[in-house]
Amino acid sequence: MPKNKFEDVIFTAVMAIVMVYGMIVYNVALNTGGTVSGFTFLAAVHELVFMAPIAFVLEFFFVSKLAGMLAFKIMKPTDRPQFITYAISICICCIMCPVMSLIATVLFKEPSFGTWIRTWAMNFPMAICYQMFYCGPFVRLIFRLIFRRGEEK
Repeated sequence: MPKNKFEDVIFTAVMAIVMVYGMIVYNVALNTGGTVSGFTFLAAVHELVFMAPIAFVLEFFFVSKLAGMLAFKIMKPTDRPQFITYAISICICCIMCPVMSLIATVLFKEPSFGTWIRTWAMNFPMAICYQMFYCGPFVRLIFRLIFRRGEEK
C-alpha cells in the first residue's frame, strides 16, 4: 500500500482508471441491451476521459479520508491489515457509487431523481463485487509490481 504522497497519487490514479473503466463498460452494456462487444469497450473509453479525472479528484481529496474515518469506526488499528483494507474499500464504494452515479446521470442521461436512484441501484452491487474481487486485487498487484519493496527478514 502507498507509503507517501507520490505513491498515493499513483495508486489512486490507477484505481480510478481501472474502477471507472469497468463500471462504464458495465453501464454501456446495460444501456445497449446487456450485450458486451467491441463497441462497448470503445464507448467506455469515450466516457472514461470525463469520469476518471472526476473520480480521481473525489477519491484523492475527499472520499479516501472519509472512508478511512468510517472504516475505523468499526475496525481497530490492531486488526489484520487485509481486513482494514477490505473495510476501507467497501466504505469507498459506499461513498463513490452514489456520487459517481449522480455525476453520470447528470452528464450522460436525462437527469432526474428517479434516474439517479435507478443508476445507483444498478451500479452498487456491481461496484462492490468488482472492487472486492477484481479491481482491488488487480490494482494492488500492479502497485506491488511498480513499487517493489525489499523483503524484511
